[in-house]
Amino acid sequence: MEDFARYAVYYAPRAGSALADFGNAWLGRDPASGEPTARPAAPGLSADRIAEITEAPARYGFHGTLKAPFALAEGATRGDLETALAVLGARLAPPVAPGGLALTAIGPFLALTPQDGDGALSALAARVVEDLDSYRAPPGAAELARRRRGDLNAAQEALLQRWGYPYVMGEFRFHLTLTGPLDPAARAAVASALEPVVAPFGRTPFTLDALCLFGDPGGGAPFRLIRRVPLSG
Repeated sequence: MEDFARYAVYYAPRAGSALADFGNAWLGRDPASGEPTARPAAPGLSADRIAEITEAPARYGFHGTLKAPFALAEGATRGDLETALAVLGARLAPPVAPGGLALTAIGPFLALTPQDGDGALSALAARVVEDLDSYRAPPGAAELARRRRGDLNAAQEALLQRWGYPYVMGEFRFHLTLTGPLDPAARAAVASALEPVVAPFGRTPFTLDALCLFGDPGGGAPFRLIRRVPLSG
């Protein structure tokens, strides 16, 4: 069993679904196979331009963060984490966002977010963060310094110290990242090109149906999808 430098628990759409096909193509890689994918057609955006604006999120694969990347606690193993994830998945019911997903600007980047709020998704994410926290090693000084460069507010600083990540619990917002940071003009242009491409995802309910364990090989290599655990509670 291969060990990784860090692990994360994400939502990733089921292989073969329209959302997975779009997201993997948009970011240029299938995180399960590791194989590159052809970029999608988007009006006014070349494949090279899409590659440029997705360079930051592409390393992580198309996903929604539930528990951010962490090193394993002393004495914990990947097998321990996988077992705990399977137990948790058997206890949780899939939350649904009835209004589907919409293209949204979150600060300087673009993402898909639930149109009608993410209350049920937030509750599930909080459960994942809390129930798996014993497997997380505390962040080191360099990691804390990197997180604090985001100009955290007092609540986010407290969450960083408690959970190792500032955007959890009350600061959580479920999103599927589509771009790195863009200036306002570029963000507007990319949003205009993407709107018709992602519009179908707003016409059907969105269901978070699985917890996905991703591994970070380290050294800047792309994250890999290790295991998909269906929610069956």
